[in-house]
Amino acid sequence: METFNALFYFIVAIGLLVAIHEFGHFWVAKKTGVKVLRFSIGFGKVIWKYQKDSGSTEYVLSAIPLGGYVKMVDEREGDVSAEDLPYAFTQKPLWARTAIVAAGPVFNLLLAVVLYWAVFMIGDTGIRPLVGKVEPSTLIAQAGFIEGEEIVAVNNIKTKTWRETNETILSSAMDAEDGLPVEVKTADGTLLTRTLFIHVEDSQQPEHLFKKLGLTAWQPAIFPVIGRVIENSVAVEAGLQPGDLIMSADGIEFTEWMVWVDYVQTHAGQLMDILIERDGQILAIKLTPDSVIENEKIIGKIGVGVQVPEGLRESLMVEYSLPPLTALKAAVERTWYYSGATLKMMGYMFVGKASVENLSGPISIANYAGKSAEMGLVSFLKFLAIVSISLGILNLLPIPVLDGGHLLMFAIEAIKGSPVSDAVQIFFQQIGMTALLALMALAMFLDIERLFQ
Repeated sequence: METFNALFYFIVAIGLLVAIHEFGHFWVAKKTGVKVLRFSIGFGKVIWKYQKDSGSTEYVLSAIPLGGYVKMVDEREGDVSAEDLPYAFTQKPLWARTAIVAAGPVFNLLLAVVLYWAVFMIGDTGIRPLVGKVEPSTLIAQAGFIEGEEIVAVNNIKTKTWRETNETILSSAMDAEDGLPVEVKTADGTLLTRTLFIHVEDSQQPEHLFKKLGLTAWQPAIFPVIGRVIENSVAVEAGLQPGDLIMSADGIEFTEWMVWVDYVQTHAGQLMDILIERDGQILAIKLTPDSVIENEKIIGKIGVGVQVPEGLRESLMVEYSLPPLTALKAAVERTWYYSGATLKMMGYMFVGKASVENLSGPISIANYAGKSAEMGLVSFLKFLAIVSISLGILNLLPIPVLDGGHLLMFAIEAIKGSPVSDAVQIFFQQIGMTALLALMALAMFLDIERLFQ
C-alpha cells in the first residue's frame, strides 16, 4: 500500500510539474505567433488525445508520465509548408525564441511561488522550535545556545516550526563556514543572534550534520505515569495499567519519564523488579523487556506510553498563517531563497565541494512524494514547490538538450549576429545528452543503493 501511494503521488507530482513547464512553452509560443502542432504530457504510447480540427493543436496524454513536450512548426524538424512558414519557431525574432524557451523554467518557478503562497495562507501546525538539552562539544554549544530558547529565524528567514527550522538550516549549511545567523528568543523575551559555523564537509549528509549540530527539540520533564498500555505486550502480561506511577526499578528511583524509558531500553531481556503506585498503594511487579532491533541496535521495550499532562501538548504546538499580501511576499522570498540554495548545491557538486549523494532519482522522489502526502496537504504542497524549483533551476543550466542549453545558443547568436550552425548545435546536443543520461544513471544508482542501506 505504501509503495502504491508513493507511485500515485509521484505520478500526480510529475504530471503537474511537467504540465506547468510545458504550458509555459505553449502559452508564450501561442502569444508570439508560433503554431503549436502538439502539446503532450508524457512519452510513449498515446492513451488520450483531443484535436478540435486538423489545423489546431493536438492535446495528448501518453503512457510514460516522466516528461512532456510541445511540438511547434520548426524548419529544423522537417519541411514546412509555405502557409505555415510565417508561424515557424525558426522564423521568429531572437527575443521571441528566447521567451518561448525560457518560459518553461520560469513557469516552474512561478508555480513554486503560487504553492508557497497557498501554504502560507492555509497555514501550518507544528512543534515550536524550542532548543533541547545542549550537549558539550556540539556546534550549538560552541555557538552559545541555551536549553529552552526558541529559534525565531535562521539566516534571516522566519521559522515557526521545528520542520521549517531544520529545512532552513539544511539548505543554508553549504554557506555556513563564515557563520550562519540564528535568531533566538530567550526565556525573558530578549532577541539574540547566535552564529553557527559549519564546515562544508559536515554539510554533506543531513544525519551527520544534525549529529554534529546537537540540535534537538526541548522536552519538558514529565512524571513517569503510564498513559496507555499496548495490547499483547510485556506490560499487559505484567499487569501494568494506565495511571500507574513508576516509582523505581531494581532499587533505582525515577522522577522523569525519559529516564525510565532509557533504563528500559538499556535492559533488553533482563528481569526487572519494579515498584509502582496505583490508587495510593505500592505494588511490586516483575517484568522482562522485549529485545527489539531499532536503528541497528538492540533495545528493550515493554509496550507503554506516557500520560501527557493536560494542556502540555497544546503549549508545545504552534499554528500560523499569513494574510494574502504578506503571504505572497513571503512566497516570493522563499522561492528566491531555495532557488539560490539549489543553484549553489549544483555548483558545489560540479566542483566537487558537495557529494553526489545529494542527488535524488525517481525512486527517492516517489518516496518523498508519498511521505509528504501522508503528512497532509501543506506538506505535499511544500514538496511540490521544492521539486518545481529544482526542475526550473535544472532546466536553466547551460547544458545542451536542456532549455538552458538553447538559451546559451541564443546568447551566442546575439553576440555573433547569426544563428549557431546546425552541425555545432547537434555536436553539443550529443554531448549534453550523454552528460544528462550519465547524471540520470548516477541518480538511479544512488536510489537503488539507498534501498539496500
